[in-house]
Amino acid sequence: MEESEPQDIAQETPAEDVFIAPSVHDHEVLSGTSYTHHSALPSMVQTDLSTECVLGVDEAGRGPVLGPMVYGLCYLPNRLHKSLLADKHRFDDSKVLTPKVRSNLMEALCTPGTDLFESCGWATRVMSARDISSDMLKPLGAYNLNAQAMDATIQLIKEVFALGVNVKEIYIDTIGKEEVYQKKLERIFPTTQITVAKKADSLYPCVSAASVCAKVTRDAALEVGYRAYHSSSEEPPSSAAAWGSGYPSDAKAVTWLKQNMDPLFGWGNECRFSWRTAKDMLEGKGNGIEATWPDLNDDPHVMRMTDFYVTALAAGDDEPEDELSTWYGKPVDESVF
Repeated sequence: MEESEPQDIAQETPAEDVFIAPSVHDHEVLSGTSYTHHSALPSMVQTDLSTECVLGVDEAGRGPVLGPMVYGLCYLPNRLHKSLLADKHRFDDSKVLTPKVRSNLMEALCTPGTDLFESCGWATRVMSARDISSDMLKPLGAYNLNAQAMDATIQLIKEVFALGVNVKEIYIDTIGKEEVYQKKLERIFPTTQITVAKKADSLYPCVSAASVCAKVTRDAALEVGYRAYHSSSEEPPSSAAAWGSGYPSDAKAVTWLKQNMDPLFGWGNECRFSWRTAKDMLEGKGNGIEATWPDLNDDPHVMRMTDFYVTALAAGDDEPEDELSTWYGKPVDESVF
């Protein structure tokens, strides 16, 4: 299953005092429910909805075995795109910024009175580990991670248009082949200039800002999720100290998984059971309890629903008719008339 590794575990690990953004909904995070959060329209856009805006989309947490994958979106007036985000506030790919710097930038985006708050709107789609895994493990018609990610991106953009924002340019970090993804988006948003590119989070400031929104939301969601493992009477350590980055190559994450695995149920909503790391631990020798489910098709005493919908037997047959099949009468042809 999907498992990708970050270039730098330390950069992927949440800050010890990460800003808990308003995009972190405690109840949904703890229950393993996916959800969407939108900021209020920034005043510079709300006062004049004809203002031409640029919009960027990026994700955080595609490869970890612990925690959600988050899609972030950021939009602002086109005229401020580079001067505000790149020149003044130095937004960059969230994997390049230190955990503390990206946390501070997110806090500025959420603080009334700052130039970022007045100019930028943003949104996130938090895709829970539980939902990612259940979709990927469907026995029929598995919903792969690329498809989930693409649908989340499209839905976020549609919701911004629905708010009345005049989006003229969209920049997105690619999922799969850039040209295929870009053509699909151009069919959905035909009046908007769309650019899909590799490393878009390093090339376009609005994608950099979206990357920060996604990464800090994921970091904070890890923090909230980890608190569930501690009683209210004690001061819980940060998730960074126990889960680290959440990636399979992170010793902290793997150690925590090994030490906190229930032999029957595995882990809670924070874990992606479809990841090889989790599956190998559960299926490893002496680790998990194997459950064998009976094959009901082999049991002659078990009736299937289809057994109640057999067709009526032809006239003259020695076998009795099935009562339910003629409950509402028998079909007739034109000869009776």
